[in-house]
Amino acid sequence: MSTKIDLSLSRPNRIYRPSEPLEGKILVKSASSISHYGIRMAINGSVNLQVRGGSAGVIESFYGVVKPITILSRTLEIRPSGKIVSGTTEIPFSITLRNPKEDNSERFYETFHGTNISIQYLATVDIMRGYLHKSLSATVEFIVESDKADLLNPPISPEMVIFYITQDTQRHPILPELKSGGFRITGRISTQCSMLEPLSGELTVEASVLPICSIDIHLLRVESVLLGEKIITETSLIQTTQIADGDVCRNMTLPIYVVLPRLLTCPTVLAGPFSIEFKVAIVIFFQSELSRLHPKSDPLTPRLWMAMETLPLELVRARER
Repeated sequence: MSTKIDLSLSRPNRIYRPSEPLEGKILVKSASSISHYGIRMAINGSVNLQVRGGSAGVIESFYGVVKPITILSRTLEIRPSGKIVSGTTEIPFSITLRNPKEDNSERFYETFHGTNISIQYLATVDIMRGYLHKSLSATVEFIVESDKADLLNPPISPEMVIFYITQDTQRHPILPELKSGGFRITGRISTQCSMLEPLSGELTVEASVLPICSIDIHLLRVESVLLGEKIITETSLIQTTQIADGDVCRNMTLPIYVVLPRLLTCPTVLAGPFSIEFKVAIVIFFQSELSRLHPKSDPLTPRLWMAMETLPLELVRARER
């Protein structure tokens, strides 16, 4: 059996706050004892930014030139040189994420995995074995959330916005029968939402000349990266939640209830080199011969047989009740 190394964190959900220690065990499984020149652990956190070639007119040579922003970089010696006996060895570790002596340390942004922006925190352990043997290494990602002292006190009342969707509010071409016959969908939806709560609201189809095929709620991320003197912004889809399938009864209130995905969302960030914002789109698909010939493709591309309303969405993190 070859020697294997693994990192096991103390919390199954891998969620830690900057003021808390990162704790766990280093697990080493070996058929025989091995010598080493020290066991070290590195904790790294960074904001990784990229601009894809062609975005907003940026040429291909700009791809990947944005330097990552270092949030955290710390190395700790877990054990000095020595031996690890055969079998399974557990080596506990504890390392503080935020150094209290560093008043001007970088802000700890929450973990986020986007299209052009990724905020990631990694713990890496290395067992140094010298020149004749390859070092043993293992890496695990842990999730960082805001310190409790920085959280808003609950309850966070969602800011509800009243919306209405008609043929006159559409900024893209729609079917002639929709333009002449008309439709009206009204409702309200929260535009400020706690990360711990679902995005909620309600919707009513008051009138529609064509039968409705489906009603979807799109959760969108808006990532902006500062590149030189330009700000490159790209909007992409996070998830779609269908709240109605088929034609719905007129004047019946439909609930809107969307659970936020943890790693794909984070509190709204407005930083200097980058920003992470969110939007919510209410999309109505109408039944027509044209829509049957062209099934759903890119949900962000307006179609003749669809109507939509897009609203800004601010995400915040509050204390647990």
